[in-house]
Amino acid sequence: HPDLDAPLEHAPLALWQLVAGCAPLALNTAARRLIAPGRAADPAALLALLDAPPGRRIVTLPTEHGLERAVLAVSALTVQGQAWRLAALAPIESELETETLVAWRQLVQVLTHEIMNSLTPIASLAGSAPALLVAGEHDELQAALAALARRAAHLQAFVERYRSVSQPLAPTLVDTPLLPLLQAMQRLLAPAWEAAGGRVSVTIEPESLVLRTDVAQLEQIVINLAQNALQACAGRPSPQLVIEARLSRGARLRLSVADNGPGVAPGLEQRIFTPFFSTREGGSGVGLAVVRQLVHGLGGTVRHARCPGGG
Repeated sequence: HPDLDAPLEHAPLALWQLVAGCAPLALNTAARRLIAPGRAADPAALLALLDAPPGRRIVTLPTEHGLERAVLAVSALTVQGQAWRLAALAPIESELETETLVAWRQLVQVLTHEIMNSLTPIASLAGSAPALLVAGEHDELQAALAALARRAAHLQAFVERYRSVSQPLAPTLVDTPLLPLLQAMQRLLAPAWEAAGGRVSVTIEPESLVLRTDVAQLEQIVINLAQNALQACAGRPSPQLVIEARLSRGARLRLSVADNGPGVAPGLEQRIFTPFFSTREGGSGVGLAVVRQLVHGLGGTVRHARCPGGG
């Protein structure tokens, strides 16, 4: 259509038309630029990547600057009675590198803070222990050694928490009816919420939903999110936990765990899944990081969404 020619030509995504038995047809400047000399190291290999079923995936492009990652989205269309596919390719290497650097910087800051909290008193106590021994102050020396042992134990526990985040177990997938699973989770979580004056509710639509998942890992995900929610609702007169499972667009399962607490402070939404980052005094910062690892291992994604009125 003539009215679409200019927008398509200048679209920031590289677009191709894929017709069975024909070579991919570049539809705009971005597509032609990707396979032009000086950009693609192997144009034929790049075009071969486009021959994919409908859906979204991350692919690796062979360019003259090295391998670069991109998002490939393919849609099936029927135009004037002819079946074809539309492929859209968006290089994301620069964006991913930036996000990775930010994530590493945040993680290093948290790790440094946690480790220094233990190493500083250990170094201080270790330095003063010989003087206490020479002075014969045995009670003070015993207290210093006990403090050393406590800080060493804290550091060891920290390393174990790090291991739990960095080395998740591979999932064992089975077809799992969600209704009995989430009802069992409701019975497990309810006592703690009722003790705080609140309640736990579960909604599953349709009730016949079945998910291919690792039952133990899904239970751990819900438990971690529920525990985080209960801590966030501390001091609320009537804390509420709402667990919902519904089908979203594309027949994908959407599992939400919501509470009526104050919610995440503005500006911290992107940091709450960083290992060892916590907004709670004395918090380990492991629970949500483990949630993200497990969800990704099960083939899903996890996001924070702000509810109207908080939570």
